[in-house]
Amino acid sequence: MSTELEHIWSQIKTELSATVEEPIFRIWIEPLRAVDLDRDSLTLEAPSQTYGWIRERFGRVLQACAAAVLGPAVTVHIVERGVQPTNQAGDSREPSTKTPTARTQHDQGLCANPKLTFDQFVIGDSNRLAHAAALTVSELPAHAYNPLFICGPPGVGKTHLLRSIASFLAVYSPGLHLRNTTGEAFTNEFLRALNSGSLEAFKSSFRHVDVLLIDDVQFLERKTKTEEEFFHTFNELYDAGSQIVLTSDRPPSDLQALEDRLRERFQAGLVADIRPPDFLTRMAILRKRADHDGIEQIDPQTLELIAQRITLNVRALEGALIRVVAFSSLTGRPLEAKLAGEVLNGLYPQSETPARSIAEIKTAACEQFGVSPDELISPARTARVTWPRQVAMYLARELTQESLPSIGRQFGGRDHTTVLHAWRRTEKRMSTSPASRTAVEELRARLSSKETGS
Repeated sequence: MSTELEHIWSQIKTELSATVEEPIFRIWIEPLRAVDLDRDSLTLEAPSQTYGWIRERFGRVLQACAAAVLGPAVTVHIVERGVQPTNQAGDSREPSTKTPTARTQHDQGLCANPKLTFDQFVIGDSNRLAHAAALTVSELPAHAYNPLFICGPPGVGKTHLLRSIASFLAVYSPGLHLRNTTGEAFTNEFLRALNSGSLEAFKSSFRHVDVLLIDDVQFLERKTKTEEEFFHTFNELYDAGSQIVLTSDRPPSDLQALEDRLRERFQAGLVADIRPPDFLTRMAILRKRADHDGIEQIDPQTLELIAQRITLNVRALEGALIRVVAFSSLTGRPLEAKLAGEVLNGLYPQSETPARSIAEIKTAACEQFGVSPDELISPARTARVTWPRQVAMYLARELTQESLPSIGRQFGGRDHTTVLHAWRRTEKRMSTSPASRTAVEELRARLSSKETGS
């Protein structure tokens, strides 16, 4: 790079650093190199693995910042490092038309749903980390978080993020060999290969890939032979620098039926949890779905009613909207809250027990069992204290939308495994002891009464 070009590029980068956030600048802009300046044409060279994404996402900002330094007549061309331009001017404004090779084997049936893309994913406090990690993995496979383990209860968006990664890679990295499957499908395919004597073909189909996406990996629990095969598949892919993304309904530490060595590998990268969406996120999801489906003239109060009634599951939330719209279409009635209430009452009745805070649950437990607030969160393990604490943590999980780690922190700084243990112990004791079940139900009834909660 000539001294003059280097000076000009430095000025443009200064403009860029003031325009984009520092992490984005470091990841995407810093690797660019200015290779030529011919009159009003500036040529930038981008790494081959990020070339398409930079052209698509940063073309306009690069053009604007270059114009701020060189004048409005300048044109920015972005070329792929190591690839010679196919025209005399080196103009790379047209997208690359590289033909995918035989290694491009996306499971199109699993990633073709237009609703399951990053553009259609609604970001909120409950899923922000998981979304950011999934997008980073899509942009830089195997360079950031490997493995990426996304966990959360059913219906909160894990599969959506997994399919979004697949869709993104299909567009921006068509040369990558990607496998997008489920824990159940992996197991069934392995068993068929085992019975038919085609294990080598099975191994080749999973171990010679650049990106492996597996949904519902908890399905591998208690399947010894399948676990063993997946363990070796995981190791070979990881050692080869392939990206691995997994989803589960529980964090790795709660997959107790899996071998320790497999859980350890799941925890070696980034574990990102997704919680049920809050009210504002649920409203945003409903608005986005209504806009995507072209649903017009829907009363905002209708969306509010659905968002208030369906609190834990995004699929159920969208399904409720579809049912209300369908009923309106079939009956000719307007999309109003009254109609929504009638449709939802039969399918999603209002909970008899209102949501309570952990503080309210702790107070009620102390009153019912005769222990002090300090005793409830203390390290004491006497039966007089342990049972009320377990019941309180059990109901905290049942009656609030708090995550397990959040519940644990509010019970004396305990971790999520202690909360899960308390929940299981309470469930077991309720199933074998009528007196214990009565005590828990009495506390639940106390919390459901209007007098509770100051």
